[in-house]
Amino acid sequence: MERPLNLSCLADTAPDSGNRSGSFAGPEGGQGHLSVFSVLVLTLLAMLVVATFLWNGLVLATILRVRSFHRVPHNLVASMAISDVMVAALVMPLSLVHELSGRRWRLGRSLCQVWISFDVLCCTASIWNVTAIALDRYWSITRHLEYTLRTRRRISNIMIALTWALSAFISLAPLLFGWGETYSEDSEECQVSREPSYTIFSTFGAFYLPLCVVLFVYWKIYKAAKFRIGSHKSNSITPITPEALEVKEAAQQPQMVFTVRHATVTFQTDGDTWREQKEKKAALMVGILIGVFVLCWIPFFITELINPLCSCDIPPVWKSIFLWLGYSNSFFNPLIYTAFNKNYNNAFRNLFFRQQ
Repeated sequence: MERPLNLSCLADTAPDSGNRSGSFAGPEGGQGHLSVFSVLVLTLLAMLVVATFLWNGLVLATILRVRSFHRVPHNLVASMAISDVMVAALVMPLSLVHELSGRRWRLGRSLCQVWISFDVLCCTASIWNVTAIALDRYWSITRHLEYTLRTRRRISNIMIALTWALSAFISLAPLLFGWGETYSEDSEECQVSREPSYTIFSTFGAFYLPLCVVLFVYWKIYKAAKFRIGSHKSNSITPITPEALEVKEAAQQPQMVFTVRHATVTFQTDGDTWREQKEKKAALMVGILIGVFVLCWIPFFITELINPLCSCDIPPVWKSIFLWLGYSNSFFNPLIYTAFNKNYNNAFRNLFFRQQ
């Protein structure tokens, strides 16, 4: 969700002394020269844009090429990757241009409205896609008997449709209902509507509501995983001294007992061990995904909610930091999800080998 950036405030401004190499339009429309620190920051941001686009594009290419990924939950991951790759392709580059122009918008009203609409659309969709993945993991862990493949496919498709419909409604509301202004020709400003009622509606719809959902979901997942692990009997190794090799099945316990020479190794075979390991890994992945999502976006949305409703004056440099911290969530999302999925790692290797 775009707001006026202020990384250019890190640059040294100077009176206009003619065209110089490396100059940019300063906040007052004059010329200024980029400091070394500003060049470094802008370079890092440009690298973030490219890395976000490439990594999410790789995830999408893998899902499209591997047939086993054409199912739940990979359709949710694909939806998240689409929203994140759109952030990298349609939102972040224009944010850099906006900053290099001294936070002045000189590209016209139409492009401003398109940019702001895509900003709100893509960032909101990315946030709700994280919520949808968390909900899918929650139901698959706590209701794995009722949450069949057919049910899971239907619910995931509904969540994807609702995610994009809600995101589109929030992003287009100012244009459809005249809910505030995004562009000012006189001051050359391009920003999300500052109408207080829209600010409350958009921040709650885009962040605070999904935040409540994911925190509740992770609390329930943690509770369920902790209960299952606590109630599970640990594996045991019992020494005995028979000479022959025997394999027998216990009559009343869900376990197999292997007797090999001088030792008996007992382990569970009722399927709970494998499921609990899978659920523990899924809970860890969802926890990290939610944690990074909260850390990336909560500073930005706190300032966005407070700023229009009070006379607080937040330094522009902090607004810039909070905004790009939120954008960086689109880079971390595919990294976190694929890091906990060996199938993606194998698919990435196969993809590169075939290209070579």
